[in-house]
Amino acid sequence: MTHNTWIYILIMAGVSYMIRVLPLTLIRKPITNRFLRSFLYYVPYVTLAVMTFPAIVQATQTPVAGAVALIAGVLLAWFGFDLFVVAASCCGVVLLLEWMIL
Repeated sequence: MTHNTWIYILIMAGVSYMIRVLPLTLIRKPITNRFLRSFLYYVPYVTLAVMTFPAIVQATQTPVAGAVALIAGVLLAWFGFDLFVVAASCCGVVLLLEWMIL
């Protein structure tokens, strides 16, 4: 590795460390702002959705099969089916659509 690479690694480590340490040191009392609390509550869900939804559509041979399976999974989850039923149904939808298209 070159000398510049070590500098880049140290800068990235410092930035990552500061992102984790600054909120702990600067925010001492509970957050009372209703908007900020609501925003922070939904951050993990949005992050998970942003990482998961593109992978669902791109994991299949045709993006249409992934999108239809996503819609089927959302509808089954909306109507209260458990995780196994939703996951198995989405896999079945993708399998059927992939067979029909190919």
